[in-house]
Amino acid sequence: MRPRQYHTHIVRTIALGLTIVFAAIFPTATEAQRRLNDRVLNRPYADGRPWHLGFSVGLNTMDLRFVHNGFVTADGETWFMDQPDFSPGFCVNGLIDFRLNNYLNLRFSPGMYFGSRKVKMVDTTLGGETSQNVKSTFVVLPLDLKYSALRFRNLRPYLVGGVMPAFDVAKGGRDFLKLQKSDVYLTVGFGCDFYLPFFKLCPELKFCFGLRDVICHDRPDLEDDAQTLKITQSLTKAVSQMVVLTFYFE
Repeated sequence: MRPRQYHTHIVRTIALGLTIVFAAIFPTATEAQRRLNDRVLNRPYADGRPWHLGFSVGLNTMDLRFVHNGFVTADGETWFMDQPDFSPGFCVNGLIDFRLNNYLNLRFSPGMYFGSRKVKMVDTTLGGETSQNVKSTFVVLPLDLKYSALRFRNLRPYLVGGVMPAFDVAKGGRDFLKLQKSDVYLTVGFGCDFYLPFFKLCPELKFCFGLRDVICHDRPDLEDDAQTLKITQSLTKAVSQMVVLTFYFE
């Protein structure tokens, strides 16, 4: 065999050998990659369901923003109200999620918010001071529109906004401040879906802005108690706000 033919024969043999090796390895590698992708991409069809259920637990902080009218009592007192700090509260919700298209979902999440607001009341003229712990137990009916970005592996960020009627079922007494039993909030927030092997975990931060004056200005229970009524008389209005950190399990 001539040297040139010999080299050609070697090249052909090597090419044939490589072809056989790749033919044997490629299907195995493809199957291994498919299995790897199946393990990495959790719940690949979770977002294709027309609707699904879930629940959430979380924390909240409640705030009151006061508008004063400069009322001066017969004793020359001018009272100013403020909430100097925030106390964490607890919330629990159910969830019904309706898929509208690949990016939009309509979400209804009825539940309960438990919280309190410590209000500090200061007489700016004479220097008197008192405080009240305003406790609330809200039954909430949030209705939100969720806009999701494209999924990247096992996470999918989103924005959410909507309205939230709230009804306070806590009992109040002869307090300085008495709040209305209902309010309506505009809500806006953001979160991220984390796709786990058996469910989605969705941390969400939401900001809630009350639309109503929540102070009860008509206080027949205090007509004979001018020292307590003076606080309500010093206010034009107060609006409620909340920050809610929620963890959805879907």
